[in-house]
Amino acid sequence: MWLTDSQKVGVAMTAFGAGFFFLGIMMFFDGGLLAIGNLLFLAGITLVIGWQKTIAFFARKEKVRGTACFLGGIFMVLIKWPITGVAVELFGFLNLFGSFFPVILSFLRSLPVIGPVVRHPAIAPTLNWVVGATTALPV
Repeated sequence: MWLTDSQKVGVAMTAFGAGFFFLGIMMFFDGGLLAIGNLLFLAGITLVIGWQKTIAFFARKEKVRGTACFLGGIFMVLIKWPITGVAVELFGFLNLFGSFFPVILSFLRSLPVIGPVVRHPAIAPTLNWVVGATTALPV
């Protein structure tokens, strides 16, 4: 799959947004870094998948609670309530993107260095439980 130039910029913005968000948490919930991280993350996601797909994703009926919490958390961070905003935003993020975690876990299992660690018998059951992945086939 080839990425356009705007999608490459979007991937970089999403990565920088996650980095600023993590740095904001590490700096004792610094509101400025959290706000920059949130805005870069949203702008990056929009550049990667496009305006229409972004709006369609956040406006789906089954994602309304997650969208409200995620955007409400961002708003709380912007009005300088960083701890409460991050907690609400994290809840919304898990509701919005929780269905992607099994896909991410299966991708990590296919990587050369991380794969053996993720597939280790002591770690794999815990990761499967956390992401909700099942090893049994549905019958």
